[in-house]
Amino acid sequence: MNVGVLALQGSVAEHMKMITSVNKKIDVTPVRTIDELSTVDGLIIPGGESTTLRILLDEFDLYTPVKARIEAGMPVWGTCAGLILLADSVENEKPYFGLLDVSVKRNAYGRQIDSFVAEGDFAGMYIGMVFIRAPKITRVGGGVEVLAEHDGTPVAVRQKNILATSFHPEMMPRDNRVHKYFINMIDSKV
Repeated sequence: MNVGVLALQGSVAEHMKMITSVNKKIDVTPVRTIDELSTVDGLIIPGGESTTLRILLDEFDLYTPVKARIEAGMPVWGTCAGLILLADSVENEKPYFGLLDVSVKRNAYGRQIDSFVAEGDFAGMYIGMVFIRAPKITRVGGGVEVLAEHDGTPVAVRQKNILATSFHPEMMPRDNRVHKYFINMIDSKV
């Protein structure tokens, strides 16, 4: 199995470390090119800055091949900014990939200084959730499963091969269970 992490901006190294901590036999590839994308069985779109990621995905000619792979069933996981890129509705802006049937509001949990850690249930596992300038999911479509909530608001969702979280599981270095969940998604597709 080869897990890709979009390596244009954001928490790339943290995700790569977490995947390796799940199973050292799993290959982890930083993805910056179409050739690197073609080698992976699943892709993590990390947190960072969604506007910057849009620009870089376009500059690196990755928009079309990434979207095509997701539409063809490749498992993808968007954390924070990745969620914004996957959503089919983003408040006050045009959606980017538009493949996940949710609406989101950018930076809805506040500025960088307002970052916080919460705890809650994720798919039957009690985990820590790190929120950093996190987007809020304001609408969930009928085919979308809510995996976690914070104060009654969805913060982790899944629609077929697409996983998305408002929070940053990669920032909880001693807990790799959300990464393990994503690896299981890939494993069921490979």
